[in-house]
Amino acid sequence: MTDFHRIKRLPPYVFEQVNRFKAAARANGADIIDLGMGNPDLPTPRHVIDKLVETAGRPRTDRYSASKGIGGLRRAQAAYYQRRFGVGLNPDTQVVVTLGSKEGFANMAQAITAPGDVVLVPNPSYPIHAFGFLMAGGAIRSVPAEPTPAFFPALERAVQHSIPKPLAVVVCYPSNPTAYVASLDFYKDLVAFAKKHELIVLSDLAYSEVYFDGDPPPSVLQVPGAVDVTVEFTSMSKTFSMAGWRIGFAVGNERLLAALARVKSYLDYGAYTPIQVAAAAALNGPEDCIKEMRDTYRKRRDALVDSFARAGWSIPSPTASMFAWVPIPDRFKALGSLEFSKLLVENADVAVAPGIGFGEFGDDYVRIALVENEQRIRQAARNIRRFFEAADGNLHNVVPLARAG
Repeated sequence: MTDFHRIKRLPPYVFEQVNRFKAAARANGADIIDLGMGNPDLPTPRHVIDKLVETAGRPRTDRYSASKGIGGLRRAQAAYYQRRFGVGLNPDTQVVVTLGSKEGFANMAQAITAPGDVVLVPNPSYPIHAFGFLMAGGAIRSVPAEPTPAFFPALERAVQHSIPKPLAVVVCYPSNPTAYVASLDFYKDLVAFAKKHELIVLSDLAYSEVYFDGDPPPSVLQVPGAVDVTVEFTSMSKTFSMAGWRIGFAVGNERLLAALARVKSYLDYGAYTPIQVAAAAALNGPEDCIKEMRDTYRKRRDALVDSFARAGWSIPSPTASMFAWVPIPDRFKALGSLEFSKLLVENADVAVAPGIGFGEFGDDYVRIALVENEQRIRQAARNIRRFFEAADGNLHNVVPLARAG
């Protein structure tokens, strides 16, 4: 059978390979401590579940919903932006509900990309930031991931050397996978650059509420005039541990959101109405659950940094996000992140995400997610210490932990 054009443009999904390693190890009886996928393990707040149960099963709410989101949820998101960022949004024209931020990004790419359009994407970055545009027929040019002044000369070079001129620039702070956080000054420079070069800014703010040190991460829409060129994506997944509910938002520029809403109107009828009603209850409800989530991840971060350091692996402490972006220890670096991740599954019963899955500039790193409790994180560190102590020049001959005496 002929290969399909769009599928050929996609590389092998690295995380699927890691999933196969995990499945094989579990089939052999291993207890894998899974720090790979950023899949929240905390419970969805009780009042949100209660609202879902209360709303489900009624003839009115079991019908087709609205592809751009029900009015009550769009108003709740606009109120959140006003409360959290001091940003005023028109819920009718400047807020679209998406099936998670991933779907929002992919369909925005479908809406705005012509074949061959160039999009500037950080490397390393979350896969959909690049592959949404590749699937839409665009081309990707990599720019640095770190939000420092050095970002802008690199952006300038990318603009000068791209034919055709780039259409858009993607940013994601707090970043997945690197955990970098951008300042409002960085966003001011970004908006000025985008206006000068007629670029669209697509900002992924999925981790806006997962922060530990310093001020809450800002929104690029706090910059005066940013709405002229910007759409920002947020998600309920991490803030309220609602990953499987698939609710996110795109907010900002009316023209771009109208294009997104038009594409979505052909593809879906929106999330199940009771889920949207429950999501509105989450945004409008008490914030104790958000503080508890933050405290839990902070404690896990501290346990990770402390226990892994004692195991001989120094972990840079993330100030935000639910991830640590961790350099591979020097003696394993030549293996690359996929092979090193495989070794950790085979020999330490620990799964992490290989950095190569986020772009070629991530291959010296792995991403560790804070999705197991502190006890399991400390167990992972003990397993890794045993692996490090047993490792020799022929790394694949290390005796797997599950079979060690």
